[in-house]
Amino acid sequence: MEAAPVPAPEPFRPPGSSVLSLDFERLRSKLLTYLKPEDVGRVEAAYHFSASAHEGQFRISGEPYISHPVAVAAVVADWNLDSQALIAALLHDVMEDTHISKQEIAERFGKTAAELVDGLSKLDKIEFRSQEEAQAENFRKMLLAMASDLRVILVKLADRLHNMRTLDCVRPAKRRRIANETLEIYAPIANRLGLNNLYRELQELSFEHKYPLRFRVLSRAIKAARGNRREVVGKVLASIEERMPQWGISAEVQGREKHLYSIYRKMVEKHLSFSQVLDIYGFRVIVPDIAGCYLALGALHAMFKPVPGKFKDYIAIPKANGYQSLHTTLIGPFGTPVEVQIRTREMHHIAEAGVASHWLYKEDEKTLTELQQKTHSWLQSLLELQNTSGEATEFLEHVKIDLFPGEVYVFSPKGTIFSLLKGATPVDFAYAVHTDIGNRCVACRINGDLMPLRTELRNGDQVEIITAAHANPNPAWLSYVRTGKARAQIRHFIKNAQQEESVALGERLLNQALRPHGLTLGQISTFAWDRFLRDRGVRSKKEIFSDIGLGKRLPVIVARRVAQAQDQESGRPDVIKPKPAGAILIRGSEGIAVQLARCCQPIPGDPIIGTIRKGQGLEVHLHDCPTVAKLRGDRGRWVDVEWEAGEDRLFDVTIRVLTKNARGVLARVASAIAEADCNIQNLNMDNEQGAYTALNLTLQVRDRMHLAHVMRAVRRVPEVVRIGRLRGDGRAG
Repeated sequence: MEAAPVPAPEPFRPPGSSVLSLDFERLRSKLLTYLKPEDVGRVEAAYHFSASAHEGQFRISGEPYISHPVAVAAVVADWNLDSQALIAALLHDVMEDTHISKQEIAERFGKTAAELVDGLSKLDKIEFRSQEEAQAENFRKMLLAMASDLRVILVKLADRLHNMRTLDCVRPAKRRRIANETLEIYAPIANRLGLNNLYRELQELSFEHKYPLRFRVLSRAIKAARGNRREVVGKVLASIEERMPQWGISAEVQGREKHLYSIYRKMVEKHLSFSQVLDIYGFRVIVPDIAGCYLALGALHAMFKPVPGKFKDYIAIPKANGYQSLHTTLIGPFGTPVEVQIRTREMHHIAEAGVASHWLYKEDEKTLTELQQKTHSWLQSLLELQNTSGEATEFLEHVKIDLFPGEVYVFSPKGTIFSLLKGATPVDFAYAVHTDIGNRCVACRINGDLMPLRTELRNGDQVEIITAAHANPNPAWLSYVRTGKARAQIRHFIKNAQQEESVALGERLLNQALRPHGLTLGQISTFAWDRFLRDRGVRSKKEIFSDIGLGKRLPVIVARRVAQAQDQESGRPDVIKPKPAGAILIRGSEGIAVQLARCCQPIPGDPIIGTIRKGQGLEVHLHDCPTVAKLRGDRGRWVDVEWEAGEDRLFDVTIRVLTKNARGVLARVASAIAEADCNIQNLNMDNEQGAYTALNLTLQVRDRMHLAHVMRAVRRVPEVVRIGRLRGDGRAG
């Protein structure tokens, strides 16, 4: 959407009910070719209404503002969209820039048109912390409106196209920002919807305004190269046109120059100079049917040698946006690589107009229905992202990820094809199959072999996901998943798990902090809680517990305030008999809200202490850990904790073993550890001490007794000089 219109330098009189601008006259003539006269009448009424609403407003270029809505409607008319979409195009700025309300639009032009205009209007009345947050929230609103009616995004894309075509009058900094936004968001959306012509034009215009100097230099280079390569292009075109009838193929052959932005991107990605980019021309062969596509491919491969690995069959496996074609690269005359696309007339319609072909070409209902289903599934995925993404900026980040170009096609064990982003992993595949499969994923098989979950998938891989009933998403997955859905679902699960765990921990911490006041949580009355919550502007006890569990509130302070509220309610005397606070019992398997410190790696049997870290919950350290020494004076920041008996799980602990340099010593140490019923999780060596080598081994043990047993076993290895547990300060002790 363009910035707020500038005031008119002089009074402007909008077209009256009997006067039409020349631009609208042309638009009206176009509409009469495919709309009923009464629908054209409604569109004309919207034009007069918009002209009146924008009276006295001018664009930065000095043109009457009404010229912009008319131009947007003209783009929409090129896709043969219906009268409601055209009305929305003409009125898309009236709610934002004038006093007109959604209710007034609904009364004059119907509820549908009003909803479309509302979906296109920015959230001007809301205060945002930053421009990025405002942009993200506006974008989220538009996409959610689009999920219920696709015409919202089509009108928005037409609006963006006209703004890009007239961007010369905008100051350079704003021009670059708008161009960048178009490249990052709007051009990829046009591509995702199959609007190929629009996608290319938005890219070209963005390139021109974002990198004006590079655009001009590359334009001049292309013009100079045309003359040099005209002979090659003409020869290839003539050869293809001559060969097709010989194979009994009726084909239309087109030669085309590649777009500047695609050439520029190839130069950047492959670190090429312009002279090294040989394939700046492409060819398109349009045939009557699918059989003709494969026959034409055979004819081309018989005529010119194909480049190995450069053939793609998008007919058998269409792109997510419905695009279908055969792509092949051939070695043409003079050794020049030549790209050729082969498709049917219907495929050509879809490739050029995408979802808009639903309005343009009604004859190929089967293909269009499949395309609509794919678009619908994408829109549903946007709604899922909306439900799992709390912040608008997070939602925008996930959508941007999914709009990133490049696809890889993989198969489920049943043969179902899944289209994923290039670089996607089995975790992305698991979430693409179903959210529950992703959440319960523990391992995978790729082409029958067990592989790590971070493995990058390749075209044609068959992927099988192994699940476990009690498994949960691993936060580490966020470092390598590629799809927006996987990222959003993992974050959503972790956020919810952290919320639940922090509430439970907060309850335990507050109960402990109340004991010195002679109270327990069960003794605090509803009246006292209400008073406490009202005084602090908090909605619920759950929010207080969560804040305590996450370290945002100190339990001793909350306990004091709650006890005061209880005293006021019950009239208890000030002098009460305090009870021992008691320790919080730690199992070591609580999850996100309770974490075992990595610096000192406490294990059951160790004397421990808990510290409350803001935003992270309770962290358990060894009693003598140097990290918590400085917190000793701050009673509110540390908590008495003890190990809960009977917890059967393994804990990581690191030991440092100093050995003599001798052949086979590592094997003997490892064997001693294995015989002590212990697993080595990690190992690193330091042999800078001359005749000795220091081994740092991270082991998995049950408790302190188990660790002592392991260390005794290692000490019996003859080459071992010294052994100790690695302390928080990096020394063995």
